[in-house]
Amino acid sequence: MSTKDIHSDLVETLGDSSPPYSTVACWAKEFKLGRTSTEDEHREGCPSTSLTEDNVKKVEVVLADKRVTIRHVARVTGISYGSIQRILTNELHMRKVSARWVPRMLTDEQKKKRVDISRANLKKFQADQENFLSRFVTMDKTWIHHFDPETKQQSITWKRGNEPTLKKFKVSSSAGKVMVSVFWDAEGIIMVDYLEKGATITGSYYAEQIRRLQEAIKEKRRGKLWAGVLFHQDNTPAHKAAVAVAAVQEAGFELVE
Repeated sequence: MSTKDIHSDLVETLGDSSPPYSTVACWAKEFKLGRTSTEDEHREGCPSTSLTEDNVKKVEVVLADKRVTIRHVARVTGISYGSIQRILTNELHMRKVSARWVPRMLTDEQKKKRVDISRANLKKFQADQENFLSRFVTMDKTWIHHFDPETKQQSITWKRGNEPTLKKFKVSSSAGKVMVSVFWDAEGIIMVDYLEKGATITGSYYAEQIRRLQEAIKEKRRGKLWAGVLFHQDNTPAHKAAVAVAAVQEAGFELVE
């Protein structure tokens, strides 16, 4: 049969579902050239035009500047945004992350000192693991406000339709605050000290706090003074003053660095 007759026969049999003449002509040509099957021949698939060694090297520009954006790389290299994403994740095994916040940047000397202090404290813990926590006392200071602001949820009330809406005034959070020193151990708070208005925490003031702390421990934590208090404080100037250090020694506290 000629190609034209084959196509006419298919149109008569299949109607609108018949293949176009160009497809029939293509298959007829294939069979004339020796093809014996209508199954598709095996092939490797469409070659990737973007995933080439040259493109991977172009994308490696991110190694020089790790803050560069994918859009910038795409603009510079002429490679598509999606292709760059695939190269970064699948070929270079990279992902974008944010920098992690740390309290402060330490020098090598400060890092070494922290390691030494940690080892010394660990040695104290290992020497008396059973009693270490019960002997430990620490302190910290914070600002607290005189008022306890009412939340929006707490201010909800019933009202009739014709009644005016209640008003809630905002109070400046900086007004009426006081410095509080809190001393506590594993069992809870031992002593709270409120700084008087206009006063400042000096070495002498802190020394007096230590003496009152000693009395509070004697009253609330029977046996702790006899076992020996491991006292931890921060390194503010008032705490390192000679009069404050003397008060800590007189109280019989062992300072934990």
